[in-house]
Amino acid sequence: MREIVLDTETTGFEPDQGDRIVEIGAVELLNHMPTGRTYHQYINPQRAMPDEAFQVHGLGDDFLRDKPVFAKIALDFLAFVGDSKMVIHNASFDMKFLNAELGWLNLPKLPMDQAVDTLMIARKKFPGSPASLDALCRRFNIDNAARTLHGALLDSEILAEVYLELIGGRQPDFGLSAQHSRDTGPILAAAWRAGPRPKKLPPRITEAEQKAHEVFVATLSDSALWRRMG
Repeated sequence: MREIVLDTETTGFEPDQGDRIVEIGAVELLNHMPTGRTYHQYINPQRAMPDEAFQVHGLGDDFLRDKPVFAKIALDFLAFVGDSKMVIHNASFDMKFLNAELGWLNLPKLPMDQAVDTLMIARKKFPGSPASLDALCRRFNIDNAARTLHGALLDSEILAEVYLELIGGRQPDFGLSAQHSRDTGPILAAAWRAGPRPKKLPPRITEAEQKAHEVFVATLSDSALWRRMG
């Protein structure tokens, strides 16, 4: 199963008001594990960078001036993503911008059901708790010390770790995946069922502790729960 953990940086909040994407970062996962393959691209937004956005990601006009415009990288980006699920924190924001950029070029838009929103997963799993990327890093003890500014590739790498924790750690399908037996070939771990032990486990209390317990129970009144259960 191939997934793409993705993040974008932009000039603002609303593409229909002239805001554009200035950075895309993505990390490839295969069966929930990073493959080491990434996608990273800075993009010339063809407009001035608002100071509020610059304070978030530190990408200024001088740095972005010689970078390619979105039209130059769109096909490479779409080829990298393909039809894989895209894991995004607050997916509606990034998808809004990606589809706006694609729409301006008359290219096929990315369907919303291709996105997996880790913000929604976190809010459902930890209702009432902070669900920002930094908050989830603190919850899962993920080192994000390098995140002094937002950066699409770094944030994607961090989000990949957060995502794996949200879905149950680095082996979310443990117990359900195919295993191999040397003699019988592939078997399904899910077919295993618990059964009675062939030999009972020995008691963990000593004989002296058992006698002390019986003496204690004898001191209880007849209405005590333990007497009624006995």
